[in-house]
Amino acid sequence: MKFGAPLRVMGPQSEPGILVECVQAAEAAGLDEVWVADHLAIPPDDAEGSNGRYLDPLATLAFLAGQTQRIRLGTGVLILPYRPKLPTAKAIATVQELSGERLSLGVGLGWMEPEFCALGVSRKRRGEITDQTLEFLHRCFENDEVEENGQRFLFRPRPARPPILIGGAPPHALQRTLRYGDGWMPMAREVSQIAPAIARLRELAAEAGRECPRVLVFSGLPLDDPDRARERAQGFAEAGVDQLICGFAYRDASEYARAVETIAVKLRPGLASAGG
Repeated sequence: MKFGAPLRVMGPQSEPGILVECVQAAEAAGLDEVWVADHLAIPPDDAEGSNGRYLDPLATLAFLAGQTQRIRLGTGVLILPYRPKLPTAKAIATVQELSGERLSLGVGLGWMEPEFCALGVSRKRRGEITDQTLEFLHRCFENDEVEENGQRFLFRPRPARPPILIGGAPPHALQRTLRYGDGWMPMAREVSQIAPAIARLRELAAEAGRECPRVLVFSGLPLDDPDRARERAQGFAEAGVDQLICGFAYRDASEYARAVETIAVKLRPGLASAGG
């Protein structure tokens, strides 16, 4: 099993120096990946903890790519209905190029009604827009020449397409994963919340004649009790989870460094992986 950790791109922890210290601590500890969230327009009455300060996820990962060498950089998740297709594809390709193809593209539909209102986008169309954007991304990364709106254009640079990981809950997220994704990326506190869905994903993949997509799970672990945390991580692995993204609170870079060191040193060694 691989391990990742969220990196806060909101509130005081999103100050550039703290971000760099945190991502470098995660890389030094040997974590496989860090992940950043996506919000564009937090309403004033919902800004506790962030004060409305959120960095753009793709711009942040481009910045962090220059501060790291090995660790993968993921969006967990990029809300596709918030953004026009072509500029989004260009930004994704740019981060993938500049990072040495270390981007993992987690995507989602979004949920916060005020953000859709601020953007002038109908929340009811979020599934439709997401599917259209995913189809467009596949075309862009498969061809130097792409046609859209009756106009042909060159899509360059065209690095290898980053793995596309679909966020969300069954059944729609599973169907979307099989159509467009390389993996499914749900949230779950307990293994029991997702084990049936993983089994269903395997069934659907077999019916479609394709290999089962990867499963990456966002979950909190009791890092202050490594034995219990390792036991829970083992349960996820046995259910077929390929990567566990361990959420935790931190106030500064030193707290972040201690948490990722715990994950790397006390959780990962000796952990059997049934999921791959």
